[in-house]
Amino acid sequence: MNGLIPEAYAQAGGAAPGGQLAPLLMMVLFIVIFYFLLIRPQQKKAKEHAAMLGKLASGDEVVTAGGIVGKVTEVDDGFVTLEIAPEVRIKVQKFQVSSLVPKGTLKG
Repeated sequence: MNGLIPEAYAQAGGAAPGGQLAPLLMMVLFIVIFYFLLIRPQQKKAKEHAAMLGKLASGDEVVTAGGIVGKVTEVDDGFVTLEIAPEVRIKVQKFQVSSLVPKGTLKG
């Protein structure tokens, strides 16, 4: 039969040894790459942030996630009171504190 598909292409060839193992190895390789490039650094950063929040104390100068800079005056379980200007205090959720700044950064 001389149709459109030559007989050599129509016949099923034998599978190469390890041919079915290659896609599985490729998936494992991608998972390992994603773990080391995405998941592990994110977990490390979350642990560092939680440790920083645990060490917050009155007198620390911080920056919130919204960009507000202030001095910590009171620390509760879930909230932190910040003094952002003389006699101006706001209460923010503790996890919104994104970083500590060196003491003396705030003037006045």
